[in-house]
Amino acid sequence: MDYINYAVPFFLVALLVELIYGIVINKNTYRLNDAISNLFMGTLRTANKLIIIGAAGYVFYLAETHFALWRMDASSPLTWIFAFIIYDFFYYWFHRISHERQIFWASHVAHHQSEDYNLSTALRQTGTGEFVSWVFYIPMFLIGVPSYVFISVASINLIYQFWVHSEHIPKLGWFENYFVTASNHRVHHAQNEQYIDKNYGGVFIIWDRMFGTHKVEDDNEACIYGIRGTLNTFDPIWANMHIYVKIIKEMWLSKSWKDKLYAPFARTSWNSKSLPKPAEKDNFNPETFKKYDPVISKTHKIYALFQYIFITYIFLSFIQTGYLNNAQLWITISLMTFTMYCVSRWLDGKEGLKFEIGRLALLLAISSYTYLQTPLLEISISVLGYAIINIFLLPFINNNQFPELQKRPL
Repeated sequence: MDYINYAVPFFLVALLVELIYGIVINKNTYRLNDAISNLFMGTLRTANKLIIIGAAGYVFYLAETHFALWRMDASSPLTWIFAFIIYDFFYYWFHRISHERQIFWASHVAHHQSEDYNLSTALRQTGTGEFVSWVFYIPMFLIGVPSYVFISVASINLIYQFWVHSEHIPKLGWFENYFVTASNHRVHHAQNEQYIDKNYGGVFIIWDRMFGTHKVEDDNEACIYGIRGTLNTFDPIWANMHIYVKIIKEMWLSKSWKDKLYAPFARTSWNSKSLPKPAEKDNFNPETFKKYDPVISKTHKIYALFQYIFITYIFLSFIQTGYLNNAQLWITISLMTFTMYCVSRWLDGKEGLKFEIGRLALLLAISSYTYLQTPLLEISISVLGYAIINIFLLPFINNNQFPELQKRPL
């Protein structure tokens, strides 16, 4: 059983509580632009998962029904305990290789791009991770873990990881030695030299202690969050694709065939030496590091928040419930992604009016078309009403009407 759907309302309440708590104690760890970007990425990942999870499910089915050594008893507590522990063991190795090899880092990097560290960071997930992550868990089916148990412990593992994404939770004494905590996971998200590529465990930190990747948070050095070579954009498409683009460029432009073939499997710190132009070096300096934070109007921030609220409504009402067929699902998720891209232009302080007009024209056309199809009447009315509200708001979010909007070049 997948418990994540039941946990989502508690996640959102926890975000609000953390935000209020931070404001009350004068240590707010949220920025609206970064938080909305995180939430967009989380929604996109979950929506994409509905499309691409089929292949993984089929392989798991084959492994469980045709190649498993035996089938464990799903009613036994020992089966659940064993599955919970062994899942985290395989998660450790998946997570570690996701930081160490380019092709896996390409799908995982999205989770580490936020330069803030709060509970919304936990919801920032890759939109392409489902293409590769499932491969690491095939052994669980081969050794007899029932699929029902696997899905359950996987969701519990992910839910556990939510609370450790916070700056407000201090070190927890002896608990730090055995379990992943907010303190040792802050280390994992930091890009400081002494912290980078440490603490990969999902629930148990003992794997890091066993395999030499453990690091205690240094009270004398604050964590600096984000990735080396910052994105300088809130664009969710580029956030998901930029490392893939890097790999493709290395494969295409490298003069050496050895470099071309090695690029996808190289360590994340690797750069091809046979490129026509040398790759830019990492110039990370903790003393001069500044968060990417374009100055935009409050109106644009509120408008971006409105877009997220509606996308969440569409997701929960129509996508998550299985209301749409496969073709409709693709169209809806594509429009959601385009909406996220348009919003990211406002958050980046870029001119976005032309994209917004194009987006609204698409919404009107699709809502008018689906209005004629009875099963889609509800979603048609929702999208049409949403488009009309956006058209009404459009004059108010035009960049030219907000001189306080300061554009910063990327």
